[in-house]
Amino acid sequence: MEPLRYLLVLGACLAITAPLEWVIGARVYRRPRRLALTLVIAMTPFIVWDLVGIGRGHWDFSSRYTLGIDLGGVMPLEELLFFVVIPICALLTHQAVLRLGARVWPRGRLAREAAEAGAIASLASEAEQGAPRA
Repeated sequence: MEPLRYLLVLGACLAITAPLEWVIGARVYRRPRRLALTLVIAMTPFIVWDLVGIGRGHWDFSSRYTLGIDLGGVMPLEELLFFVVIPICALLTHQAVLRLGARVWPRGRLAREAAEAGAIASLASEAEQGAPRA
């Protein structure tokens, strides 16, 4: 069970935030190109930083808590998955906060940010028109 610990934590992170896509309508998975671009931008500097840190001996990963699958013989698979899962969870949370905030305060800052992000076009148009929310 211990070699699965890192993967289980990542799975729990996804399991906790995934419902934000469908329950609140975060619309992260519905925009795969935007998600892929965001992941590449978020992952690249951290992977480089990680590889440099590993190469210099600043840190390493316990084989006790990982599967033992090393990418390029350097970085465990779970570490690469970390750089995918955590940004997805952050995006889901951010988009959910924008949507909920825009619903609660349709003329507020979160509604404007959501409109600028293209997340909630209908709420943005209602806020601009001053239409009351039902």
